Amino acid sequence: MAEIDENLAQREAIEVDRSKGDFKYEESYAFDAGIGLSAGVVDYISKVKAEEPWIREFRQKALKIFDGLPMPTHWATTDLDNIKFENIRYYLAKGQKAVRTWEEVPDDVKKTFERLGIPESERKFLAGVEAQFDSEAVYSRMKEELEKLGVIFCGPTEGLRDHPEIFRKWFGKVIPAGDNKFAALNSAVFSGGSFIYIPKGVKVAQPLQAYFRINAENFGQFERTLIIADEGSEVTYMEGCTAPKFETATLHSAVVELVALKGAKIQYVTVQNWSANVFNLVTKRGVAEEGAEVRWIDCNIGSRLTMKYPGVVLRGKGARGEVLSIALANDGQHQDTGAKMIHAADDTTSNIIAKSISVGSGRSTYRGLVHIPKTLKNCRNNTECDALLINEHSRTDTYPAISVRGQKNSVQHEASVSKVSAEQIFYMMQRGLSEGEAMSLAVNGFVNDLVKEFPMEYSVELKRLIELQMEGSVG
Repeated sequence: MAEIDENLAQREAIEVDRSKGDFKYEESYAFDAGIGLSAGVVDYISKVKAEEPWIREFRQKALKIFDGLPMPTHWATTDLDNIKFENIRYYLAKGQKAVRTWEEVPDDVKKTFERLGIPESERKFLAGVEAQFDSEAVYSRMKEELEKLGVIFCGPTEGLRDHPEIFRKWFGKVIPAGDNKFAALNSAVFSGGSFIYIPKGVKVAQPLQAYFRINAENFGQFERTLIIADEGSEVTYMEGCTAPKFETATLHSAVVELVALKGAKIQYVTVQNWSANVFNLVTKRGVAEEGAEVRWIDCNIGSRLTMKYPGVVLRGKGARGEVLSIALANDGQHQDTGAKMIHAADDTTSNIIAKSISVGSGRSTYRGLVHIPKTLKNCRNNTECDALLINEHSRTDTYPAISVRGQKNSVQHEASVSKVSAEQIFYMMQRGLSEGEAMSLAVNGFVNDLVKEFPMEYSVELKRLIELQMEGSVG
């Protein structure tokens, strides 16, 4: 048994299968803002999009905020110093208008999304899909019956232009430009993303999906998503993300704002499979009004560094917020993920369940915030953080910040760290499994209860990504 322990301790990093996303085709672009960030670059983006003056002013103000804010240090990481903003390309697009049929998508872009299986997914189970290639959406379509019900599903450029009475009311209100340095950067150069409005009482039975693809080297993708669920409505939105592997760093810095009005429900599902050169620095937050629910379901695989803490402001009585997350940190990767729950009304409930897997020299971090002020009553929070370490070189940390006051509020926090059992692997191997198959089975068992929370179509994709492909890559 000592020999088995030694083999586990010396196990090399697990290679997650990225063959589906790790490819690149050479592209030509009609619109290119050049390299580096300046007021001129911001003006170029705004001009190309033919935006109104107030949007340009919004962008320029955000750029000044970005320039005035120091790089964040409270995340306790120095890896952010490796981001060279002056070397990044902030806007690349083949065209300005998303088409409505796959036949109209340019052939060189179409083969990328066909290889990723997007058209097939749309046919099988989606109510609408948007596919973004670098800075702009190249395809966007929704089922006609939803359009007849008044559902809006388009990009933010179209939302600002065609639906200003809805869009402008909430744009930048849930996450203002000054929220943090990367929210300010997004506010200055945002392009692409989704705008969704669900009218009162409309329940969208099938998911809406957006797929974000980074194809260019030294590129920054800054999509912005705003989802508004009006009173009593329901919607599930799913996003997938990939990028090919480059030798140079790539930046992904999105902003996502969710608004669930009285009695509405929003479920936001993310499965990302970034390559190991991507800095994934995302700000996501939702507001839940009276009796509303905002639910984040998050899977983070790949990237060099991910910093993502989906939050919910429980602003109405009886509102509910939930974050379910899975993070896998492989060799040379840091998954710094968590959640924020801000209780701002009586009888509100929040739930956080986070599971992480650290492999090789990978590092996973849970960073959470729960705040319940003393003026509230009957508020409840449950937080569970479970970490799995594959070998002695992997690392996990938990940094919960819990502020609870008042006499009638309750919070519970539970955290656990475990290692893969040598005995468990040994006995599975005695039953005919290879070491890789045994390890894969153990890891999938660890996350299985959360995987079941993903929509069926994404749970299959998620299990495929978490399949660690151990044969030939361990031992």
